[in-house]
Amino acid sequence: MGISTGATANELTIVNPPKLGDPTANGYSTAAIVPAGARVAYISGQGGFDSTGALSPDFATQVEQAYANLRAALEGIGAGPDQVAKLTVFVVDHDMSKLGVLTRNVKDMFGDTLPAQTLVPVPRLAIDPMLFEVEAVVVLE
Repeated sequence: MGISTGATANELTIVNPPKLGDPTANGYSTAAIVPAGARVAYISGQGGFDSTGALSPDFATQVEQAYANLRAALEGIGAGPDQVAKLTVFVVDHDMSKLGVLTRNVKDMFGDTLPAQTLVPVPRLAIDPMLFEVEAVVVLE
């Protein structure tokens, strides 16, 4: 299973309507259509904790580690980035200076075919030093 811009029985279909402009420069697509009959998995929010439980105070380091953790969670359920239909990201004290870090990391993980995504600015997350969290909706084969 993978992502395509055309529909097949086992693939997500990514849709970026021309009337809405091209959102891919900002690291997301407008919509993802899940194939009929597909199983869906929900990956809980992944923060920037490393394997020892340490959390860097640096935003960019947390984002990079959170995407590495998301990749590990995907592998744990037998899925890959091409099966992610939707991301929701939570950013503490979001401002425009953080978009470059976010876009770079999502493009590094997903390449040119990007899942649908929503960014939610928040005042804080579950643990005070957390600055970023990403959750995913995944289509399983």
